[in-house]
Amino acid sequence: MAAAARLASRARPLSRPNPGVAALLVQEGRVIARGWTQAGGRPHAEAMALAGIDPQVLAASTLYVTLEPCAHQSERGPSCADLIVAARPARVVVGQRDPDPRTAGAGLARLEAAGIAVRLLDDAASAASLAGFLTRQRLGRPWVTLKLAMSLDGCIALADGTSQWITGEVARAHVHAARAQHDAILVGGGTWRADAPRLDVRLPGLEDRSPRRVVLTRGAAPEGTTALPSPEAIASLEGVQYLYVEGGAETAAAFLAADLVDELHLYTAPLLIGDGRRALGALGLANLAEAHGRWHCGTRRQLGSDSFAAYLRTR
Repeated sequence: MAAAARLASRARPLSRPNPGVAALLVQEGRVIARGWTQAGGRPHAEAMALAGIDPQVLAASTLYVTLEPCAHQSERGPSCADLIVAARPARVVVGQRDPDPRTAGAGLARLEAAGIAVRLLDDAASAASLAGFLTRQRLGRPWVTLKLAMSLDGCIALADGTSQWITGEVARAHVHAARAQHDAILVGGGTWRADAPRLDVRLPGLEDRSPRRVVLTRGAAPEGTTALPSPEAIASLEGVQYLYVEGGAETAAAFLAADLVDELHLYTAPLLIGDGRRALGALGLANLAEAHGRWHCGTRRQLGSDSFAAYLRTR
């Protein structure tokens, strides 16, 4: 299941508006087929993994899928539950129950009614791979990742606003790869006016993965962007499961103060700025006790001379 969850990253974000699901067909400990949700949401992962497999092989195989197979019909194809019933693998292992009311247990019930052995896991890796979809379904908003690139002393720019470049080339490439995994990218109106950032993906072969551009402003939307008046308005971003917030300091603080950040990406360069612009504005904390226990580290790595850490919100 962990391998299937890793495979699901290939679906993100092009599977939108559908979740990025992955499936592995396994026989005697060997992966014999795999699939993930294709661009535009179809075909689904299960259809990709089951296509063209000999029925005798299927009858002795286990299908691992990160999300409960869908149970509803679509104009674009049959439900995955019906496809699996027709294929008849020996067993199906599911990483997460689908919260979509059109399925929500019905997919599992259909498999069991057809005599297929089913096991449902509450698998953390599957949940992480589906974070945007699950957050959209359960909370009505996208999964929010806040990115901060700063010096050792917590500055994002010199006092005059100069910020190119705090981090090195490897870290900047890592940021562009992260952008390519998101449906939309957001900056504050002040950052937009001061820097006119491109907010695109500039990695060879991934230029077409540039996310939708969003500006946090109460004014009119700059050309080619969507304007939002407040952090809470991210719920209105139709089709957006993953939102990447890049700045500046007041925008970052506003999202944190509203408790709308699910993941923190911190890039730290080995330099000291001193009297520079701080990475964050006021968060409205009344005491230090409110700051403890809110974040746990998920990943750490070195990117050239810079360090990267991803922190997840403890909820």
